[in-house]
Amino acid sequence: MTKLAFKIAALFSALALALTACSSSNDNNTAGSPSQQTLNVYAAASLKGVFTELESEFEKENPGVDVAFNFAGSSDLVTQITEGAPATVFASADTKNMTKLQDAKRVEGTPKQFAKNTLQIAVPPANRAGISNLQDVTKSNVRRVICAVPVPCGNATEQLAKNAQLNFKPASEEQSVTDVLNKVIADEADAGIVYVTDVKGAGDKVAGIEIPTNVNVINDYPITLVQGSSDQELGQKFIDLVLSDKGQQVLHEAGFLAP
Repeated sequence: MTKLAFKIAALFSALALALTACSSSNDNNTAGSPSQQTLNVYAAASLKGVFTELESEFEKENPGVDVAFNFAGSSDLVTQITEGAPATVFASADTKNMTKLQDAKRVEGTPKQFAKNTLQIAVPPANRAGISNLQDVTKSNVRRVICAVPVPCGNATEQLAKNAQLNFKPASEEQSVTDVLNKVIADEADAGIVYVTDVKGAGDKVAGIEIPTNVNVINDYPITLVQGSSDQELGQKFIDLVLSDKGQQVLHEAGFLAP
């Protein structure tokens, strides 16, 4: 082999070694990079705005974590969890549904109360039905929508009817408070019984009519880790954020009452 050929062969050999080392380094970096974690949070539909706002704060504090929400009626969420859905955190819009989960032995530790909520009448901005009070909602010409009884807002509405000695006789009963609100927003209902926070969160899409405090109902909101779930340490961090000054401030700004 000539000296020139030997030098060329040596150069190619060195280059191949360098490329191999570089490839190995990249593989190691990939293997050592933090894997994406998913935290499954099941929460009452009325918490969507608040928890979505807290999501960015939580993910910023916990790099590599993606919070996956399932927002629905609390009773539906309890059913899903007891049937094996992979929830790590559960936040209910009432204590009744949390108790159901406790009875099913799916609650880890003691649930924490983190907020309260109360009812309000939502009407389309034009309010063509001329509703100004709770009694107006029961008029025969009014298309009214409420939550189904198993749902927390439905339980609260049922108690409201008893307190006010009224019969709402709804056009439809929905499986979440969001569904009731959307019926009003779409002008498919003249009135809906929802939470104060739903009316506030809808902005100018609906108008709110107060319900007298002497007949109104207040719901307590508890939050818990789900027994046997994965990533419980991460789930506890999310609960801690909800209970923190930051979490409580976001809840207050959304119209929730202090626990």
